[in-house]
Amino acid sequence: MSLDLILRNATLPDGRRGVDIGCAAGKIRVVGPALDATAATEIDAGGRLVSPPFVDPHFHLDSALSLGMPRLNQSGTLLEGIAIWSELKPQLTQEAILARAEAYCDLAIAQGLLAVRTHVDICDDRLLAVEALASLRQRIKPWLDLQLVAFPQDGFLRYPRAAENLARATRLGIDVIGGIPHFERTMADGAASVRALCEIAAATGLPVDMHCDETDDPLSRHVETLAAETVRLGLQGRVTGSHLVSMHSMDNYYVSKLIPLMVEAELRVVANPNINITLQGRFDTYPKRRGMTRVAELRAAGLTVAFGQDCVMDPWYPLGNADMLDVANMGLHVGQLTGRDAMKFCFEAVTTNAAKVMGLEGYGLAEDCNADFVILDAADPIEALRLRATRLFVIRRGKVIARTPARAAELRVEGRPASVNPASYAPNVA
Repeated sequence: MSLDLILRNATLPDGRRGVDIGCAAGKIRVVGPALDATAATEIDAGGRLVSPPFVDPHFHLDSALSLGMPRLNQSGTLLEGIAIWSELKPQLTQEAILARAEAYCDLAIAQGLLAVRTHVDICDDRLLAVEALASLRQRIKPWLDLQLVAFPQDGFLRYPRAAENLARATRLGIDVIGGIPHFERTMADGAASVRALCEIAAATGLPVDMHCDETDDPLSRHVETLAAETVRLGLQGRVTGSHLVSMHSMDNYYVSKLIPLMVEAELRVVANPNINITLQGRFDTYPKRRGMTRVAELRAAGLTVAFGQDCVMDPWYPLGNADMLDVANMGLHVGQLTGRDAMKFCFEAVTTNAAKVMGLEGYGLAEDCNADFVILDAADPIEALRLRATRLFVIRRGKVIARTPARAAELRVEGRPASVNPASYAPNVA
């Protein structure tokens, strides 16, 4: 068998070891031990973890890398972040949005992050960000899959031209309908916005990804309306509820009713650990709430739960670097997900589960999937999380598009090794 690329001696996320992956014409053609084949390029994984690429199912690319423009968020709250973004919007240009977005995508590719769903603010009547990112989506497609969510940042009912702008954004080629019901003027308006946006999605055939209940208020229950509308309109499996942080503060009796409704609706769920832990609980003294939604309970109910980066160096979050292992690591800690299976889930939350949220076709490590992978300097998914493992190779459609040397420190200590690589200290735990 003649192939373009063979990865030798890989460890897969499901625990299989000594696996070879043969690729041709941008697809995986064969997976198995000791392939009797040749290829133009062969890479020895050396027993390291080979994963499908990282996926970010919730991000804001239009605001990425805008930290400090026009000022910093002093309170650290969601609402001040929205206010700062509103101040910046009149100053935005397509050129500036594109420059920042392209720089972020370069960083993402280097980290093995090859698919991003970005919410794009449509409450700028110029729709500069929609036009800029639609253009970028086409240009970057050889290296990264980009989905655009029409996001009415200032409220679908609250902002006078949001409906008109959504229709225009749809014509410009957005992929997903978004919303922010908890930012409407009243709870009733929030529920009405969910109904209206879901009806638009049903009419256009587009999926839904709703910022929902991003508040510490336990009475913010728009996810209930989102689930009910999903069932009413037959949108099961096409709707995502993002954030859902009010669930952290809800009483258990109400949640015992809510989660089965979400299961009936087949909702996808995206938590954003770095942002949820940072923005929520700002009005608490002590004890301070963590703010992340009930990941363990939602997962136990059988829902697809993923983690998103949400923000990087913008009015809402001053840190971040397109590293989805950092996001998964935070989710692990905040959710107290330290069991072996739970930690493996955290890796899935930024790979396979996130890919399900985005509906990515050809994703995975099976035959006929796209030849897209990351070789990590780690023995398994848990070690990848612990180490935030170096991405030794990033491969897209069977071609190496990024490389990073293994991390090692030079030691100058008498009687000790000359160098130390953290990846060599893996525990012997099955």
